[in-house]
Amino acid sequence: MTQQALADAAHLHVSMVRKYEGGTGQPSVDALRRLAVALSVPGDVLLFEADERGPDEDLRLPFEAAQRLDPDEKRLVRELIEGLVLKREVRRWAAKG
Repeated sequence: MTQQALADAAHLHVSMVRKYEGGTGQPSVDALRRLAVALSVPGDVLLFEADERGPDEDLRLPFEAAQRLDPDEKRLVRELIEGLVLKREVRRWAAKG
């Protein structure tokens, strides 16, 4: 896709697309949303490097397997993870104070 075609699809000026691609400009949240829609990709694809988000390699397979669980089991997995994260944050805050 050319810069002009992307600019047209995202309803942006081509000079802005050039700046974003060249690293000399930072898109607004609205521009990121427009670009994501124009490219048919989730917005985080435009914000993060490929391995910058998502689970570490040692958690990737268990999380992929968890996707096949039924909704109640998924809820339990989510609650367990949230509880572990909360416990860690409480310990961190307690150590500061």
